[in-house]
Amino acid sequence: MAAHDHPLVPASTASSIAPSQSSPSPSPSPSLSGLDTQAAQQLIIADDAELGEALAGIPEHPRAAKLGVTSAVFLILNKMIGTGIFSTPSGVLLASGSVGASILLWVAGGILSLTGLSVFLEFGLGIPKNGGEKNYLERVYQKPKYLITCIFLGQMILLGFSAGNSLAFGRYMLFAAGIDYPSEHASRIVAVICITSVVLLHGLHPAAGTALFNGLGLFKVLVLLLVVFTGIFALMGWIPHVEDPGNFTNMFENSGFGGGTYNYATALLRIVYSYRGWENANYVISELDNPRRTLAVAAPLAIGGVMVLYVLANVAYFAVIPKAEVAHSGVIVAGLFFRRVFGDSAGARLLPFFVALSNLGNVLVVSFAHARVNCEFGKEGILPYSKFFAKVSPLGAPIAGLFLHWIVTVLVLIVPPPGEAYEFIIDLNTYPSAWINALVAGGLIYLQYSKTENWSSPFRSYLPITLAYLFSNFFLMYLPLVSPPGRTDHPGVTIAVFGMGCLFLGAVYWVVWSIIMPALGEYRIVEEFVTDEDGNESVRYTRVSKRIALA
Repeated sequence: MAAHDHPLVPASTASSIAPSQSSPSPSPSPSLSGLDTQAAQQLIIADDAELGEALAGIPEHPRAAKLGVTSAVFLILNKMIGTGIFSTPSGVLLASGSVGASILLWVAGGILSLTGLSVFLEFGLGIPKNGGEKNYLERVYQKPKYLITCIFLGQMILLGFSAGNSLAFGRYMLFAAGIDYPSEHASRIVAVICITSVVLLHGLHPAAGTALFNGLGLFKVLVLLLVVFTGIFALMGWIPHVEDPGNFTNMFENSGFGGGTYNYATALLRIVYSYRGWENANYVISELDNPRRTLAVAAPLAIGGVMVLYVLANVAYFAVIPKAEVAHSGVIVAGLFFRRVFGDSAGARLLPFFVALSNLGNVLVVSFAHARVNCEFGKEGILPYSKFFAKVSPLGAPIAGLFLHWIVTVLVLIVPPPGEAYEFIIDLNTYPSAWINALVAGGLIYLQYSKTENWSSPFRSYLPITLAYLFSNFFLMYLPLVSPPGRTDHPGVTIAVFGMGCLFLGAVYWVVWSIIMPALGEYRIVEEFVTDEDGNESVRYTRVSKRIALA
């Protein structure tokens, strides 16, 4: 396992490139004093151009079109609005026991998302670089050196796949095509075609990929607006064939199911997962036009809009469907809604197609964002074959990063057997994400109140808001480990153990990459900060030979 693929360089030459003064990390590069500079210069066999590429070898970015506020909004919307709002309301009502409690829990889930946005806005506006949590964790957890970077790498590479939404796209497209019970094999084939097409589109025609996820984001909003206004019309009595189910009479009265602390917590957990994706623009801040302004406008607009749409969509469901049917509808609550409003045939045709397009939008934006995070890892030299993974196309697309995202997603789609084992792998990312987000929130509190860190950002997340986000992630860590009432098993423990195992593998990689390999190769790793022609700052981990000191 190679650390990265550029040659060892003399320490004295490495020291000639000074770290950027605007680096978010206050720690300087390791001291290179005491080495024989003259001897080092005699051993340089590469010319200046090759040596410069080895040291600061970040490929120049072709000038690609930047994302404005509209594209940034849809980048967030597409990841947030998936299948959750079309299926989760049933489970939430079944757990909460009343219509009123169910709606309030959806409001609470939106508020928790806004607390997370507050934390990520302060970090994102203070460190406007691609990579999201990676940059924020590196800014806070600087010792042991490089450890937190490798842990985050373990999560993003091993768990940052698009298999779940690709497979959902395959299932719903086959269902919309008239196949009532699509086989797992056929669904996976369509899923592979989906992720392959998306990666090719982003790689060969990045502008078209951006236009498509903008269009699908608008489509999702229109579908939810259709649901919302249809529900309003039903409440007003303007749809004659839809009878009032009476769900808003005594709306907080328990319906004979659900209720209790554990069930409320379970319902909130499902809702929080339905809001996931609000941090998506933070991964690609360098791709935004006027990054600080665009993120500051787009993120609150997207998340606030989704929160309003989610709450009103639930009101619409309850305006049309009796609550007993909602509670026992499983994942087809939106199907019941369309059937009651538009009839059996139209409802059966519309819903699976709408959900399939919703899944496609998610695959588009996740592959767009994660490919750029993969590219950042390559530019830094922390991935094996880092120069390859740092490559961008003449149009500015991170083609190698897209390829890495594609290969991991396809492996997850085709290798595991069908059934519970597959669903288990899809859910793995939920648990370690809570740990990463808790570390981000705790790290922000440390930066704000540490006088030695000199932290500054145009936006400030106030302590009560940050604490609310921190404790919400503690809640997400704790609940899967609790045994449900009346049961002795702990179904979430296995997911927690294997999810955290991916973070542990990142720590193992850190031991190999930063300790074992340097000891065997007689070099050490030095971080250098470089700025590209667009003003985007990156760090590069450079191998510096120890043997030069003996010359």
